Amino acid sequence: MKKILIINTGGTFNKVYNPLTGNLDIEPTGKAIKSIAKAWLTKLKLKNIIGKDSLNITQSDRETIVKTIQEAEEKSIIIVHGTDTIDKTAKDIANAKLNKKIILTGAMVPYSINPIESVSNLCSAYGFLNALKKEGVFISMNGIIKDYKRVVKNKEKGYFEESK
Repeated sequence: MKKILIINTGGTFNKVYNPLTGNLDIEPTGKAIKSIAKAWLTKLKLKNIIGKDSLNITQSDRETIVKTIQEAEEKSIIIVHGTDTIDKTAKDIANAKLNKKIILTGAMVPYSINPIESVSNLCSAYGFLNALKKEGVFISMNGIIKDYKRVVKNKEKGYFEESK
C-alpha cells in the first residue's frame, strides 16, 4: 500500500452548520475526512492547512499548498479543496512540476449535510491514486477523474464534467 498524504484546505466538503450564526462554517480539523478514512481500515496522513472556502483562497495560499507538497515525503497526495477554484490551484501545482501523483477533490454539498458526494469523490480519488502509474495532477469530481486540464465545473448545471 502506498503512503498517501491528504492535504485538507477546507472548502464545502468540510462545512458544518453553525447554529449560533446560521452560517455554514469550515470545520478546520478534517473530521469528515477522518470519518471516511476510518472505514478504510488504513492509516492515512492528514495535514490540515488554510481552512478556507476556495473563493477566499489567495495566490499566497496556493503557494502554501505547493510548498506543503514540495516538503512532503509522500509521492502520492490527495488534496481536499473547494470546487470554485480547484482548477486554479491544480494549474499552479502542475506548473510547479513536483514529480508526484496529485489528485484534487472536493464536494458541492457538505459532508455534514449529505455525505454521499464527499465520500464518493474522496474514495474515487483514493482508488485512482492507488492505481495510478504516472505522475501528474488530476481532478476527481462527480465520477470523472482526469488530468486537471480535462475537468471543469459547469456552474450552470452544478456539477463537474469533462472539458471539450
